[in-house]
Amino acid sequence: GEARDADELLKLVADVRPDVAIVDIRMPPHGNAGLAAAEQIRDDYTGSVGVLVLSQYLEPDYALRLLSAGMGGVGYLLKDRVVEPAELVDAVQRAAGGGSAVDPSVVGELVRARRRSDRLTRLTERERMVLELLAEGRSNKSIADRLALSIKTVEGLIATILSKLGLEPDPDDNRRVLAVLAYLDPGGASGRRAG
Repeated sequence: GEARDADELLKLVADVRPDVAIVDIRMPPHGNAGLAAAEQIRDDYTGSVGVLVLSQYLEPDYALRLLSAGMGGVGYLLKDRVVEPAELVDAVQRAAGGGSAVDPSVVGELVRARRRSDRLTRLTERERMVLELLAEGRSNKSIADRLALSIKTVEGLIATILSKLGLEPDPDDNRRVLAVLAYLDPGGASGRRAG
């Protein structure tokens, strides 16, 4: 389906229940109504409808707002950086599958805009590279391919990252999401729960 404004989008999602909703951040009736609609879809259909937000401008606070609930099934991409159809398809599949897809430039801006917490300074350069790729929503295999490592090495690095960040196993927490939130928002993510 296709929607002309945020209200029509919300009604369409309720009626159709798509695997993923691709939302322009700026929709009528007002400036960022698309972001508000995306947040509502994320909250109302957790686990059943993914949300991929497309934005014309680099707005890291909006991305953080969308991702801060600590749930998967979300993505935030810059329109002008999606030049290959395969990139969009990959992001849609990740959001629909319960993962995340965040534009690398958004991740970079979030990192630059936030001061580092002591927990993050404990990470080695390679561990920070792995955590940055986690923040982009990459799978262990994708991280291994990008860094020319084995999947087993990536798994070990992720376990070390989780330990260094003090994220112990808890059935109510998604530690990967909490690690990414600590990376993107080092001042505010430590107390959040992610399921």
